Amino acid sequence: MQMRKLGSNGLKVSAIGLGCMGLSFGYGPAMDTKDAIKLIRTAVERGVTFFDTAEVYGPFTNEELVGEALAPFRARVTIATKFAFDIDPVTRVQSGLNSRPEHIKQVAESSLKRLKTEIIDLFYQHRVDPAVPIEDVAGAVKELIQAGKVKYFGLSEAGVQTIRRAHAVQPVTAVQSEYSLWWRRPEQDVLPTLEELGIGFVPFSPLGKGFLTGAITESTTFDSTDFRNVVPRFTPEARKANQGLVDVLGAIAAGKQVTSAQIALAWLLARKPWIVPIPGTTKLHRLEENIGAAAVVLTSADLRSIEDTIARITVEGARYPEHLERLTGR
Repeated sequence: MQMRKLGSNGLKVSAIGLGCMGLSFGYGPAMDTKDAIKLIRTAVERGVTFFDTAEVYGPFTNEELVGEALAPFRARVTIATKFAFDIDPVTRVQSGLNSRPEHIKQVAESSLKRLKTEIIDLFYQHRVDPAVPIEDVAGAVKELIQAGKVKYFGLSEAGVQTIRRAHAVQPVTAVQSEYSLWWRRPEQDVLPTLEELGIGFVPFSPLGKGFLTGAITESTTFDSTDFRNVVPRFTPEARKANQGLVDVLGAIAAGKQVTSAQIALAWLLARKPWIVPIPGTTKLHRLEENIGAAAVVLTSADLRSIEDTIARITVEGARYPEHLERLTGR
């Protein structure tokens, strides 16, 4: 597996990471623990060194899973986790944002225990909390870094001004946001800002929450606990309208004898050398497919063809329900 520098602060990770959320949260019933551990450890064996989790995934259960799975390999992997929410430790009910400095430090201590580690490699603010100045958030993480409990600071779904203000207090190593061939808004102002400041970028949902793989059609049904049931872009009507994008990817992939997912990931890798996507999966064969994308070479002619073709397609449907979209881009 190729390695990439995630920003200019010294963090090196595999070109393809693993988003672990879906193993226990968000996309239907949690995987069997043994199977999930096997998948994570297979990723390590195949060269993946970058693993993404968060306290709110579960809540708590995903961090526990990742901690157990990676314990034997701790020295050779990078673990990213996140803070930002009030979660009742007993009921595990999430009740809003909380990025107060004292809460951030409490979350760090709890995450360290669940992850079975002495240091968090990359600690993201999961969503910007408008009630807490970002300077205070960055200052709290800076203190955790000085105390040896965190290595690097990150932000998730933050807007440009928040990124700049945080970076002035504690250098931001990575920003995580949704980015893919069907959600390209970060190109407008976030990516130029990150390039200017020397900050890495971590696209989540790089395969459009599964849609860009071609495995989802307008007739696909999701488990009742799958959050795609409330995503406007995943209504049957939107899926039917967006099928053209998948068809285009499929045609390009067939020409190169790879899969649609591999084209979508290779396109991201070709955008900038400091971009590291974190596709998630619950299936070993999909894991192998995603890892294989790192070896797919897209020529400048390939990239122009993709751009020209995709430019003629308008994606239908919002990427989040309105109440969730309000939490992004602040």
